[in-house]
Amino acid sequence: MSYNLSMLTDLYQITMANGYWENGWYDKEAVFHLFFRKHPFQGKYTIACGLEQVMDYLNDIRYDVDDIRYLANIKDRDGKALFGESFLNYLQRFKFECDVDAVPEGTVVFPHTPLIRIKGPLIQAQLIETTLLNLVNFSTLIATKASRIVDAAKGDTVLEFGLRRAQGPDGAISASRAAYIGGCHATSNVLAGKIYDIPVKGTHAHSWVMGHETELDSFRHYAKAMPGNCIFLVDTYDTIQGVKNAIKVAYELKQKGYEMIGVRLDSGDLAALSIEARYLLDEAGLKDALIVASNDLDEYNIRKLKEKGAKITVWGVGTRLSTAYDQPALGGVYKMAALRDKGGEWEYKVKLSEQAIKVSNPGILNTHRYYNEALPVMDVMVNDEGGESSQSMITWDGMNHDFGTMEFETLLEPIFKKGKLIYEKPGIHEIRKRTLSQLQLFQHAETYPVGLERNLHELKLELIKKHK
Repeated sequence: MSYNLSMLTDLYQITMANGYWENGWYDKEAVFHLFFRKHPFQGKYTIACGLEQVMDYLNDIRYDVDDIRYLANIKDRDGKALFGESFLNYLQRFKFECDVDAVPEGTVVFPHTPLIRIKGPLIQAQLIETTLLNLVNFSTLIATKASRIVDAAKGDTVLEFGLRRAQGPDGAISASRAAYIGGCHATSNVLAGKIYDIPVKGTHAHSWVMGHETELDSFRHYAKAMPGNCIFLVDTYDTIQGVKNAIKVAYELKQKGYEMIGVRLDSGDLAALSIEARYLLDEAGLKDALIVASNDLDEYNIRKLKEKGAKITVWGVGTRLSTAYDQPALGGVYKMAALRDKGGEWEYKVKLSEQAIKVSNPGILNTHRYYNEALPVMDVMVNDEGGESSQSMITWDGMNHDFGTMEFETLLEPIFKKGKLIYEKPGIHEIRKRTLSQLQLFQHAETYPVGLERNLHELKLELIKKHK
């Protein structure tokens, strides 16, 4: 979707921008990085997602007359205008001028490495912080959750069914897109299907069965209306009897030249019921009929059901996917890493904290991913303007490790140059393929080292010592 999100921000972003303007800092250049500090769901990887929405936002950023009028009417504690006329005039003339580099969607990424790097006027880099975090945090979280669920399904089809429980319309549409990128095969969300070209799937609910005199009649009437889309929900009254009724209608469909796709289970002991349903379907000669399951599924209970021998072949995952039920936020952050007067030398910045995990990395960062025999073995953060590499790194264990002459790829790719979009958007199916291929590459990695190139590590230590 493409619409103007310029005012979707925290007030303090605009008050800081106003402060930069009033103090004559509009010529200062800055570098900010968007990253996260911990993998979600206590996992070992994260899937980058949300870049397309970021591109749409930055390509369309502007402040309309109504926006300026609204901001002009915000008052301070003394009842005076919070924002000066000169600053509001700047916003009305606003033109995005930053360089943006980012990790492509569908890439496996790790804590502290930059997902997005913003380089340009300080005032502009500040104004976009909240919106970037909003767009990237949620999509990355859901894509990662989806990939975990797809992994648990071990090759079975996974459908995203979360629309009705998602966090509003925007959350629902973003979740459907991110879930597909994370590996889901289709969605029930028709609008998301239309907007993003995601395959859509669905048949009927309990209300269809309850609206008929008998369950058998409901199946027959549905088959009459949509003979090529018959997955019958069999647990409205008695699940096993529902399967038997579905089999009767499957025979009737076959006589008319159609095949019943399968049955859906939505309650009860899904393992036991699926085993019994599979037996009945096979005995009836319906060996190709699918058994679809729903009912608050996630990666944990899918694994448990498989361990119990469940005969489920399609998993409809809703609430626990679209809401990231067990971890509702990624916790991505956006930190300044360098600042300079236009044309001058960069002054590198570090944020300190009593918590080591919250100490930021200085520099104009990029990530080099090193490979050994075509498999990724480590990610090394480098300063793109830090001079020649020292060809060693500091990993999470605090030790120096030589990465010598191994081949590497640079993860950040140019997206905007001086505010102009230069990146060719891949299609959603291409992004999904990237996710699946990336996960294949990282299957071997129980632990994956991520650290700083030695010169960058020494710069960080120097800045910490200086500020302490």
